[in-house]
Amino acid sequence: MIGFSGAAMRLGARRVLPLVAGLAPFGLVVGLLAQGAGLSLTEAGLMSGLCYAGSAQLLALGHWAVPAPILAATLAALIVNLRLVLMGPVLAPWLDRVKGWRLMASLFMMADQNWALSVEAMRRGEGDAGFLFGSGLLTWFVWVGTTLAGHLLGGVIAPAPNHPIFFAALAVFIALLVPMWRGRMDGLPRVVAAIASIVTSVVLPGTWYVVVGALAGSLAGLLQERLRPPAPPAALVVE
Repeated sequence: MIGFSGAAMRLGARRVLPLVAGLAPFGLVVGLLAQGAGLSLTEAGLMSGLCYAGSAQLLALGHWAVPAPILAATLAALIVNLRLVLMGPVLAPWLDRVKGWRLMASLFMMADQNWALSVEAMRRGEGDAGFLFGSGLLTWFVWVGTTLAGHLLGGVIAPAPNHPIFFAALAVFIALLVPMWRGRMDGLPRVVAAIASIVTSVVLPGTWYVVVGALAGSLAGLLQERLRPPAPPAALVVE
C-alpha cells in the first residue's frame, strides 16, 4: 500500500537499533518495579505491551498502593503524555496517507525515540509511515522483553520493599531533567513544581502531589512565556 511500505519498515527498524540499546536499562527498571509492586510476570508483560509508555508506567509503579489511586494516576499519566498530542501532527504528511489499522498501529507504536527518527527521515524525503511503525515495533518488542527480564531479575535478587533500587523510578525522572535543561528560563517552572509537590505531599494523602506539581510547573512556565517581553526585531543589514 502506498504510504506504508515494507522497505520503510525495515529502514526504520535498522535506524532505531542504537536507540533501542539505550532503552533496555529503562525496561529492566520497570520490570523490577513491577515485581516489587506485586505484579505477576504476565501482568508486568501486559502492562508494558498494552500501555507501552515508560513514563506513565514509572509513575504508576512508583506510587503503587492498595487501593490503587486510580484518579490521581490517570491524571498524572495524562499530563505526562500530553506531548503525544503535539507529536502526531508533525508526522501528518505521512500519517494522512494511511487509514484503518495501519494508522492506528502507527500511532500506537509512536514513542519519543522513533518519532524523532521519523521526523528526520521525513524531512530527508525517506520512507513513509511504515518507517514509524517498523521502528516502533522493534522498540515495542525490546520494551516488553526487557520488562519481563527485569521482573525475572527482581524475583532472583528479591529486594526488600525499602531497597534503594526502588528509587530508580524517581532517579530516571531526575536524570531526564538534565538533557532537557535549556537555560535559566527553565529554573522557575521547576522550582514552582517542586514546591507545589512538597506542600501537596504534606497536605493531601496519596499521589496527588504528582498532579499538582505538574500542573503548577506547567502554569508557571506558561505565565513566564506570556510575561516575557517580545524579542526585538532583527536589524536590517544594508549592503
